[in-house]
Amino acid sequence: MTTLSPQESSLLHGLIESAGGSPNSDLIEDLMATGLKLVRDGTDRGDLKILLTTLKELRHAFRVFAPYRTTRKVSVFGSARTGPGEPEYETAREFANRLARLGFMVITGAGGGIMEAAQGGAGRERSFGVNIRLPYEQKANSTIVDDPKLINFKYFFTRKVVFIKETHAVALFPGGFGTHDEGFESLTLVQTGKTSPIPIVFIDRPGGAYWRQWKDYVEEHLARRGLIDREDMGLFTVTDSLDDAIHEIVGFYRNFHSSRFVRDLYVMRLQVPPAEALLSELNRDFADVLGGGCFEAVSALPEENGLPPEVQDLPRLAFRFNRRSYGRLRQLIDRLNREAPMPADLSAMARGSPQGFPSGFGAGSDAAAR
Repeated sequence: MTTLSPQESSLLHGLIESAGGSPNSDLIEDLMATGLKLVRDGTDRGDLKILLTTLKELRHAFRVFAPYRTTRKVSVFGSARTGPGEPEYETAREFANRLARLGFMVITGAGGGIMEAAQGGAGRERSFGVNIRLPYEQKANSTIVDDPKLINFKYFFTRKVVFIKETHAVALFPGGFGTHDEGFESLTLVQTGKTSPIPIVFIDRPGGAYWRQWKDYVEEHLARRGLIDREDMGLFTVTDSLDDAIHEIVGFYRNFHSSRFVRDLYVMRLQVPPAEALLSELNRDFADVLGGGCFEAVSALPEENGLPPEVQDLPRLAFRFNRRSYGRLRQLIDRLNREAPMPADLSAMARGSPQGFPSGFGAGSDAAAR
């Protein structure tokens, strides 16, 4: 909390109340107090413009996405230069169409190529566009242009925050520097626990080798040299099969629902409670991810009060996670998912509640659980 004088605190509190008040008034007051500190710091005008634009862009994006927090979304990346008729374009279009029919929404950069294909496949109603203002290439495609779910960004970093914060899966088609940047950014955030575990799928054209050769490079020059953990190779999937890509995304949520840190416990919400035999196996096979104690089946913790009943009543797996073995954490999630049957209605996994679908940055933090 930013330190204020009693008079300053009273003035800010009064302003918040006059605007209608908020259950999060302490955070809003801290945000406003940080602004006052910029005065004391004598912050340069150029720096202030960066801060102001960042705040405006994120505030607008949060507002646009808020009504759709009950629906899972997939961020789709790929080249803006891929044209209609090319195998990657048609694959991306079919991929997004199949996701939309299952109830998912898609998020793209709103431009041409793979972005245009994915939004055309998903349709305007089930699309978000997070466009970046560039002097070339990046104009909103015809599916999303003038839609209220189209957001225009000045900065790449605020746009990337929104891409990951609001998504529940990432799909990457062949592309250039930007696609690789977004792919490695997604992997880094999951590998370091800066975002919740999500499926990350690299999708080739049928019979294609673009991502397969990329995976060979990662295997040879990163994993074998110990620059990443061997288990980190399991944080992503490379495939040229749309069936496998869809299964990877949908299957990730067939038992795993969401997760949060509550105090020093990592709490996974599940569809199917872990049986005693499974708990014994987890304590034997995944002891290395523990920071003490053991895996336990629990109900909702007191800190989770206020969730919708359909989330509050979900069974939980709680444990003290060592906060570094995220590749192994993904293996644990895969193990739990294998214990649950794939539901007949796959679209059920694309629906939920805002509190039950924590997404992106901060979703796994202690603050998010309070």
